[in-house]
Amino acid sequence: MAILRLLHQQRSILEKNLDASKTLRLLGFSYYPVAHVGSQKLLPYVGDTVTRYKSTHAPTSIITGKAAATASVPPSRDQLDLTFNDARQAYRSKSTWEILRAYIVFRLCSVDYLVENNARLMKFGQQVFGKKLFERVMESTFYGHFVAGADQVRIQPNIQRLREFGVKAILDYSVEEDISQDEARKAEMESCTPVSGENPTDDDFTKYHAHEEFADRRKKAVARTYFYMNEAQCERNMDIFLQSIEAVSGATKGTGFAAIKVTALGRPQLLMQLSEAIARVHRYVGAVTGKRGHVVEQGARPEDLKRRLDRAAKLDPTVQSWLDNMTYDSSGLIHILPWKGLVEAQKGLGESLKVADLSTGKMEQLVPALTQQEEEMFKNMMRRLHTIFKVATKLDVRVMVDAEQTYFQPAISRITMEMMSKYNTEKAIVFNTYQCYLRKAFSYLTADLEQADRQNFHFGAKLVRGAYMEQERQRAAGLGYEDPINPDFEATSNMYHTCMEEGMRRIKIMKETGRPKNISLMAATHNEDTVRHVIRKMKEHGIKRSDRVICFGQLYGMCDQISFPLGQSGYSVYKYVPYGPVSEVLPYLSRRAQENRGLIGKTEKEKRLLMKEFVRRCLKGQLFYRPKGHYEIM
Repeated sequence: MAILRLLHQQRSILEKNLDASKTLRLLGFSYYPVAHVGSQKLLPYVGDTVTRYKSTHAPTSIITGKAAATASVPPSRDQLDLTFNDARQAYRSKSTWEILRAYIVFRLCSVDYLVENNARLMKFGQQVFGKKLFERVMESTFYGHFVAGADQVRIQPNIQRLREFGVKAILDYSVEEDISQDEARKAEMESCTPVSGENPTDDDFTKYHAHEEFADRRKKAVARTYFYMNEAQCERNMDIFLQSIEAVSGATKGTGFAAIKVTALGRPQLLMQLSEAIARVHRYVGAVTGKRGHVVEQGARPEDLKRRLDRAAKLDPTVQSWLDNMTYDSSGLIHILPWKGLVEAQKGLGESLKVADLSTGKMEQLVPALTQQEEEMFKNMMRRLHTIFKVATKLDVRVMVDAEQTYFQPAISRITMEMMSKYNTEKAIVFNTYQCYLRKAFSYLTADLEQADRQNFHFGAKLVRGAYMEQERQRAAGLGYEDPINPDFEATSNMYHTCMEEGMRRIKIMKETGRPKNISLMAATHNEDTVRHVIRKMKEHGIKRSDRVICFGQLYGMCDQISFPLGQSGYSVYKYVPYGPVSEVLPYLSRRAQENRGLIGKTEKEKRLLMKEFVRRCLKGQLFYRPKGHYEIM
């Protein structure tokens, strides 16, 4: 009622003795000398030079490509408030209704009963209101706030508005199958168990085997989950990812990303077996070097293995062939398995996942032999990935490979790095994701940075804190292997900062040696302290905003007080933008509600800033403010 009274007062003011110019000012048209509706005067900038910003025109018809003819506006940029308390700067991209909607959504996300029972309540709402009315309600609340639209066409006005206010997009088709827990368990166990039906029982590597009590990967996770149904479903998933890439190309003008998950593109059992093989290789090389970690980290040299296996190599030509095909340079071994041939589908998994036994000298399988059907499934997975990256390269769209559970991730990261070596020869197209809540995150990152440097390809990485913490801890405790997660939030933050600093240290070296664009990093975080830390370290390492090698990322509908001030002050910043039909993104909306409850401190700040801006507009007569920005990057 209070809000309705304010609206009524606004209308009364407009109907009274105001001249035309004052009325226009109250409506939000040309209220300030510069039409980007920023500060009343442009604040002076102190620091490095950034990419020039161009003025944009009046709203454009995205479908026809026609723009209304209006006068251009001078380039604009604001000074960054590192306290992230400037409500006006944070929400100038929103209409007053959108501010009110955001406030209501965050208020609802703080109600425990609604969050804990959100999935059941949404299904109940569908039954009571019917599909059309329910979708209208969702579009006016949660869906409208957290999701950009139903398809590639409908999202484009929202993508364009982000651009106008200095923010770019990572598109993510967020549709998930809404299956029961029993269906999820059945699908997971069938797809994570070898086709032969025999589930390995090696206690040392139990982490990489399927276990029914942890089969529903949606539990305690705040990331989208794919369950393998069949190869045809993987083909459909590939087509969806390709459509996202095409949408990025059309909507973001060469500045955006598309996001993919490898578990959507093939049988997860193959990723688990490949991850186990990688773990066995690390232990195998460690038996020679006396060290632990990745092959690159251990500093192993090819002659070390050749010396151990010299006699066997003379007796068995397959051992000699295996030794000759290892990947190494003057600094030592990079790989002992033929990853390039494997990823290029020139060699099968069974043929590739072999090492020479250090005692007998005989070639032995790292994991149980695969069937011909499993070999074909792996080739299909690689074909789908190559198709995605070839199209992305052609359309100049970057692809973010999302991180997944630790029993899949070694294989996902290894495949992604091999794809980088193929497609990142001129610029970073393929990006890997590193979860900094992992105890070994720094080790994983530095090993991959080292490989990229030694093999001379562009390295792209997104750093996140992580999406599976509770699930990972419960699985480790239940199966009796070491907890892979850092002990507390502070340790995770330290890991995040250490990883970012290592990346920046190497970027500085690259700049000094004439390779300034060889490393690209995204700090994907909602943590204000981490954002401030990254900005401070950028200055210390001489990395300018205009270098465009460091960018920031947040989820669409969350932490606007970080994203928009960063973008409007010249930093490269992205929103992770989900899209899809209302009825099919309900699992995504359920996770967002849970995540916002978990970030209670941050949402309290957002609610305070939203209300502050709403009240300011009421007092200034700007309830009918219409967002129009001029921060779009050339």
